[in-house]
Amino acid sequence: MTVPPIDWVHIPAGVLQRGTPVDQLDTVVTRYADTGVSAAWFLKEAPRASVPVAAFRIARTPVTVAQWRAFSAETDRAVPAEPDDHPVFGITWADAQAFCSWMTERVGYEVRLPTETEWERAARGDDVREFPWGDQYRTGLANLWDLGVGTTTPVGSFPAGASPFGVLDMAGNVDEWTSTLYAPYPGAPAEVSALESWAFDPHITRGGAFRHDRDLARCARRHGAYEEDLRAIGVGFRLAADSG
Repeated sequence: MTVPPIDWVHIPAGVLQRGTPVDQLDTVVTRYADTGVSAAWFLKEAPRASVPVAAFRIARTPVTVAQWRAFSAETDRAVPAEPDDHPVFGITWADAQAFCSWMTERVGYEVRLPTETEWERAARGDDVREFPWGDQYRTGLANLWDLGVGTTTPVGSFPAGASPFGVLDMAGNVDEWTSTLYAPYPGAPAEVSALESWAFDPHITRGGAFRHDRDLARCARRHGAYEEDLRAIGVGFRLAADSG
């Protein structure tokens, strides 16, 4: 079976303004109070730090059902019922890793999950924007709860919601695995848990899914797979690779 190609976006080397300043946390909590999200979920974004990031590549969109179908044909994994141009979701971290290894064999260079820092760099760019598209949230720029779709949409359906580098679906549609294990940022507030023992999987996810509220569309928002039913919570993934 022919493997649908990866549409790579080159992310240049730069300095990511990662996370949220401690003195802005109260403002952020107030801004999203209507979502019912606890302040504790925002605390783990702090403090802000300037983090150098080497150049890398990231897929323009999450892995699609069509790409997953080619993988499943050789590995006997289930194929979801969604159309081929939708993102695949309900995927474990281990299966996302297996897909990366499988793709690596076919393209001849290492394909992997992005690190959490790479993901935020691709979403945020060179400034401190709150969302991939800018500082203001607007319904209709991402497939989140407020859009009312209730499931995935074709990848790339919201071009006006692109990141500064032209990466699509960095907010909404599916929550995305990274390769990074959860840990507090260096210098995090004392209240931040050292371990998220309640998580189904210890790896960080980013971006939020169709079932999530607008707080998860924020570039700085750190999330995770907190329920075992990864399909119900909309967990998918996108690919990354070193700069080539």
